[in-house]
Amino acid sequence: MTKTTSIHAIARAGLMAAALLFSGAAQAADAPPSPVGADGSVTLPLAPGSLVLPFSSYASPEARDWFKRYADVHAPPITDVPASRAFYDRMNTDRADRLRALYPVTVTDQTMGGVPTQVVVPAQGVAVADRVLINLHGGAFLWGAGAGGLVEAVPVAALSKIKVVTVDYRQGPEHRFPAASEDVAAVYKDLLKTYKPWNIGIYGCSAGGILTGEAVAWFQTHGLPRPGAIGIFCAGVLDGGGDSQAWSALYGGQLPGPGLRLVDLPYFQGANAQDPLVLPGVAPAVLAKFPPTLLITGTRDFMLSDTLRSQDLLERAGARTELHVWDGMVHSFFSDPELPEARAAYDVMARFFTRELGRPNDR
Repeated sequence: MTKTTSIHAIARAGLMAAALLFSGAAQAADAPPSPVGADGSVTLPLAPGSLVLPFSSYASPEARDWFKRYADVHAPPITDVPASRAFYDRMNTDRADRLRALYPVTVTDQTMGGVPTQVVVPAQGVAVADRVLINLHGGAFLWGAGAGGLVEAVPVAALSKIKVVTVDYRQGPEHRFPAASEDVAAVYKDLLKTYKPWNIGIYGCSAGGILTGEAVAWFQTHGLPRPGAIGIFCAGVLDGGGDSQAWSALYGGQLPGPGLRLVDLPYFQGANAQDPLVLPGVAPAVLAKFPPTLLITGTRDFMLSDTLRSQDLLERAGARTELHVWDGMVHSFFSDPELPEARAAYDVMARFFTRELGRPNDR
């Protein structure tokens, strides 16, 4: 959220007109025209005043303080890739350090299938030696390698007591689709030399969640066995649409505008949005072969609608899903471990993979 001047200001008269419309009240002949357009969009005029969006009464005090603390933190524009990489690397390095203080692990650099990875092992040792998780970091397919992967891998490894391999997959603008899918498949094939497929889980947040779905579709197309379970967090198997693209902007102190679509990212330049290897959600037959899938999001996440729609499509296709939505939480809310909601999300992730891996009879 920026300063309050950036959240200006839905007119009181506009809100009254909308209330009358949606209550079914008859409009007088001289009433203003309906705010609802032919395409279903609602237009409310701006005027002096303020629109106040209260913080969720269900969110924790720590989450409220976190939201206030980050209100004036402004990231570089996504078009400035070097600045964005430096900005998020600093942020993620700080997060990873705080996480490692709370969740002791050992981290080792290792190349798998020709792809650089970091292997994260709980300090107290693994509970079951024949299980492993693959983490795919977030970062708009532009940044997030290294520290960003540790932010997602450290708490899950420590709580599940399962080894996590976080993958430094190729990203844009230097590389384009399907480079990242190829890298995930290379790491997966390397792990299949040691682990049964039903003992391998894959998960990621944001871009990493998208890539998780793409990887499962890629495995199907290229004759690889499906993994035991996957986690798609703050993302989905579609192109990023729905109400949350517009509504979440208000929580960020901005007026709604055109949302960023997946195929607008440099990594997907030239990719076909109707290709299930890009967007698995366009192909029910592909979704039908997905393993058990954990979906996590928050009510202020701009990808909320995509996550909810993806869960619906997966269920309709016959895949088993588990959905968790935290009220008041923003995109990638569990990246900061001080939030009770973040710790609750870590517990959900650990329980899911502990329960779902190692079940060959279900495959």
